[in-house]
Amino acid sequence: YKGNLDICPVEVTMQIVGGKYTLLIIRELLTGKKRFGEIKKQVPGISTKTLTERLAFLKEQGLISRKAYKTIPLKVEYSLTENGLSLQPLIDQMREWGKIQLGIN
Repeated sequence: YKGNLDICPVEVTMQIVGGKYTLLIIRELLTGKKRFGEIKKQVPGISTKTLTERLAFLKEQGLISRKAYKTIPLKVEYSLTENGLSLQPLIDQMREWGKIQLGIN
């Protein structure tokens, strides 16, 4: 996307984080490193296939990192990169807006 002045910045953001469950995955990783199963438990309704695809996409976009440990069974942890952490204000704003919609102060 860099250097493409013909594309709307909101559209770029939506193309990257607008996928189903993407922001919920990022929300979970804002609290620290997580394993696949931990993320899956905290994102209701997400299938294993979808979570796998979303994690791969987020890694490709440079928002998360994946660290595999050479253990049996294989241990893999996901965490946000600096670029991924930069989404915290967006998620915080969404949380506050959602509270207003729910009538929560």
